[in-house]
Order: sequence, then structure tokens, then C-alpha cells
Amino acid sequence: MGLSGPGYPATPPQPKKRPAWMVGGLTVLSFVVLLWVIELFDSLSDHRLDDNGIRPLESDGLLGILFAPLLHSNWDHLIANTIPALVLGFLMTLAGMSRFIFATAIVWILGGLGTWLIGNVGAHCPYVGVRCEVNHIGASGLIFGWLAFLIVFGFFTRKAWEIVVGVIVLLVYGSVLLGVLPGTPGVSWQGHLSGALAGVVAAYLLSGPERKARERRKSAAANPYLTT
Repeated sequence: MGLSGPGYPATPPQPKKRPAWMVGGLTVLSFVVLLWVIELFDSLSDHRLDDNGIRPLESDGLLGILFAPLLHSNWDHLIANTIPALVLGFLMTLAGMSRFIFATAIVWILGGLGTWLIGNVGAHCPYVGVRCEVNHIGASGLIFGWLAFLIVFGFFTRKAWEIVVGVIVLLVYGSVLLGVLPGTPGVSWQGHLSGALAGVVAAYLLSGPERKARERRKSAAANPYLTT
């Protein structure tokens, strides 16, 4: 308890700390707002930014890994990604902001690299004998990474509430995972697949503390007698 009065300095009021869920929600909302601001600027500049996506197996296309999730081909493309980004992104923050940041970075970079490597697979060019330029843009690869992370993370940590979240996400968004399969023209199934695989990798890596703790408990149970 702080002291105040004659001879004692007044104790300054402590600022209230925002709940973790609020911080996470504001973070994800800010990211989605950023996507809308970028698309507005892109629309006003005749979609010149869209050329900065991932161009598979081209050296200058590697830079697109950094920009592709921020770019969308049109407003319909962005609108389709907005609600999943808000919902799945917020659920990701419930695992902790540090895990959210690291998982997002892993999916962003590793998923983008996977898209760069396989992005030409199955690409069809309408002109025979002409090499097609493929350009992958959109936040859906990141969204698929978040989706896969949420589905499997609980099974790596063995925490009941995270398993429940994973099952609910699977039931609600499970059909979306069909997007990792080829078939829809103009849709980057390569980006979806790479993002989803990166999400599984991120879930495994970031569940390390829980997995190690579980191994220690198993070892202690198997060897109840300790020697010094």
C-alpha cells in the first residue's frame, strides 16, 4: 500500500492493464484495417502494387514473400479474406501474443517460400508455347496457416481448452481446407497448401515447452527414485 500525506510523496495511480484478449483483438483488427488501407491505395494507383507478389522460381520474386499477404487483386478478394482473418487471427492470440507473433512470422516466411517453390505447379497458360507469368498475392496463405495451427496446436500441447478450440475450428472451417487442392482457376491452392503446412510446423515448434514438460513428467514417473 502506498503512503501519502505530510512527509510522504503522493503515490501515482497505476495505469490499468488491458486484458490479453483485448490486446489480441486490437492487434488483429489493426492488421485487417491495414489490409483495407493498402487495398484502397492499390485501387487508386491502378493496382500497381499487385505486381509485387510471389513470382515462383524467379530471384526477384522472392521479395514478394514479404508483400504478398498484404496485397489483394480486388475488393471481393479482400472481403472474402476479412472475416476469416479476424476470427482465426483473434483465436490465434488466445495462445499468447508471443506465440501469435512467432507463428505468424513462420507461416508468412515459410509458407511464402513454399509458394515460391511450387507456385508454378499446375499453372496453365492459355497461349501455347508461351511462358506464363504467375503472381501469387493475398492473405489466404496466412489464413490457412492460422487455420492449420489452431486445429493441431492443442494436440501437441495436450491442453483441453486448446483441443476444444481446434475441434470447433475444424468443424466450422474444416471444409475450407479443400482449398489446398487444385481445381479452381485463379485461386492459389499452392499458397493455401504451403501456408497450411507452415502452420503445422509452427504449431509443432511453438508447442515445444509443453512437449518437453510432458517428457519430463514421463521420465519422473518412470524413475521415481532420484540419486545425488
